[in-house]
Amino acid sequence: MEIIILDGRKMTSFDDLHDYLKKVMRFPSYYGRNLDALADCLSELGSHVTVILSDVNTLKAGLGVYGDRLLRVFSDMSSEPNSFNFVINE
Repeated sequence: MEIIILDGRKMTSFDDLHDYLKKVMRFPSYYGRNLDALADCLSELGSHVTVILSDVNTLKAGLGVYGDRLLRVFSDMSSEPNSFNFVINE
């Protein structure tokens, strides 16, 4: 099992968010830096992967509505069959 830990304190602006996700989640060079591209990359993660997100309140304070949309993408994609596990660690 692979565990990916995401720190919400490092994702408080659009640029920081997408740079951080690309690096930590090892997304390909062609990652599009938007929520559709994120959903595409997340769809390639299998059930052997768990993504843990910490400091959600900091993320949401920095990103506002975009942070809510980001969380929805993670939640929606993790509910697909044979998909990754998503855990929010407050």
